[in-house]
Amino acid sequence: MSGHSKWHSIKHKKSKTDAKRGQLFSKLSQKIMVAAKEGGGNPEANPTLATAIETAKSYSMPAERIKRAIQKGTGELSGGKQLEHMSFEGYGEGGVAILVEVLTDNRNRASSDVKRVFTRAGAKIAEPGSVSWLFEKKGVAIVRKEDVLDEDVLLSVALEVGADDIRDEGGDWEIISDVEHFKNVRESLETKGIKLDGFELTMFPKNSVPLEKEAAKKVLKLLENLEELDDVHEVYANFEIPDEVMEEVASLSD
Repeated sequence: MSGHSKWHSIKHKKSKTDAKRGQLFSKLSQKIMVAAKEGGGNPEANPTLATAIETAKSYSMPAERIKRAIQKGTGELSGGKQLEHMSFEGYGEGGVAILVEVLTDNRNRASSDVKRVFTRAGAKIAEPGSVSWLFEKKGVAIVRKEDVLDEDVLLSVALEVGADDIRDEGGDWEIISDVEHFKNVRESLETKGIKLDGFELTMFPKNSVPLEKEAAKKVLKLLENLEELDDVHEVYANFEIPDEVMEEVASLSD
């Protein structure tokens, strides 16, 4: 069975050749700016910034653009937008919990846009706190099964370097760790020759809601529409979809 991380893995592969790369770079820059603003510009002492930088590099974002984003976040460069965090919580088809993270310089615009997308999808905005408790922040590294065929070997290495667990996600393994250990886990895996197909700090659902094909289509369309909003930088949901349905629905958005 596949969850939201599987959907992100599919989108990660598609984004490498996405025509909207300019929009993608803009959102990656925002993440770097906010991470630098909140935790300082040194990635060695700021794991959130370190992950944001490595994620940007994985999408071939130019080094100079990464540097400018850090400097804007720390205030070394003027002209950076004063971005604020906002979050929205709600429920989609089948009772799927949805958490939307926003970085914006215009709270009214962001709020209006997010609520409009929810309304058009027939989804419901919920009260603050009603959904967020269903998620916890974790580091997730993705390893393709064709790169590491032996689960026991991967589990042994993952636990040795400080990961909490690995999970079977169809064609991939997910290596899960606490935020504070994530940078070391990721770097140690690569040092030991484990090839990573992707990684991120994410809000991991504590439980999942199973969806059939038609409900899955509606939920994934809602997530896509939310992610296309300029002010939205992350969308999390606690759905669970069979691999064959996930691949079919994903192909429809190609």
